[in-house]
Amino acid sequence: MRDSAQSTTPVTTFKRGQFVLYRDPQMFWTGQAGHTFVCRVERVCLDNTYDLTPLPVGSPIYYADPDYMRLLPAIDAMRDIDTAPLNTDGAADDMTPAAIAWLTQQHETANQRPPELPAQDD
Repeated sequence: MRDSAQSTTPVTTFKRGQFVLYRDPQMFWTGQAGHTFVCRVERVCLDNTYDLTPLPVGSPIYYADPDYMRLLPAIDAMRDIDTAPLNTDGAADDMTPAAIAWLTQQHETANQRPPELPAQDD
């Protein structure tokens, strides 16, 4: 019989370079503030733990337990760009600066004149 208090979160394998939300279990269970923060996975360890780098700065976290980590999918970070109303007044007011920068870059890239081909010798 399965213990109902056991975690029902599926096992996730993280990869180097992914962004995760990490909850420091010791800080959390002792009621300390600042126990949850964004990290980048730096190394996958053999014993199913991970070395993390807190963002934007922080001391490395070694052998982090994956039960206290959640993947931060790129789709969530980019949702504001994907759902932004592009043809309404004030659309930019609801967008983050990163979304505006991405759209500006896409606009500039799309409007660049393609390089001309060199003349062919007959």
